[in-house]
Amino acid sequence: IVSEHHSDGLGAIDRAAVDRFFEQYIDGRRTGAAVVLADVFQFGDSAEMADQLLALVVDGPKRATASCRLVYADDGGDLPEVGDLSVVCDGRGQPRAVVETTDVRVGPLVSVDDQFAWDEGEGDRTRDDWLEMHSRYFARAHPEHWADYGDDLPVVFERFELRCPEPGTGR
Repeated sequence: IVSEHHSDGLGAIDRAAVDRFFEQYIDGRRTGAAVVLADVFQFGDSAEMADQLLALVVDGPKRATASCRLVYADDGGDLPEVGDLSVVCDGRGQPRAVVETTDVRVGPLVSVDDQFAWDEGEGDRTRDDWLEMHSRYFARAHPEHWADYGDDLPVVFERFELRCPEPGTGR
C-alpha cells in the first residue's frame, strides 16, 4: 500500500512522474524479484524545507528521519518497515530519490539518542540541537498532538539508505 504524505505548504506530488521514476529505478536494478513502492513523501512542511532536507539525503549525511506516530493508522499497518522502498519528492512534488528503510523504532520524542541525531544529519547533529529543532517542527506541524503530548509525542524514528540516485551524484 502506498501512502502519500504531503503538507499544504508543499507542491502536490506528481504521481505520473513518481511512477516513471520508480520504473526507471526498477529497470536499473535488473532483478527478478518483485519490487514494491511502499511510500511517496516529501520532507518537512514547506517546499524550501523539503528541498533542503532532500539535498542532505542526496549529497550529504542525512540517513534518518522522524515523523509523528499519530499521523499513521491506529493499528500501525502503514508504519514503515525494514526493506520498504520509498520515493522522496522535492518541494514541488517531483521525484528525486529512492530510499530503503533499514531500521524503525517508535518512542517518545525525548527518547532520541545521540546516534540518531547524528544520522539525521541536520543542524549541528547533536541531540540537544535535534530536540530543539524537532520540538519546534512538531509544535508547528502537529499543534493538536503537540498540545496533548509535548516532549512525549510518539515519534517514528526511521533510518534509511539512499538507493537512487547513487550517493553523491545529485542526479
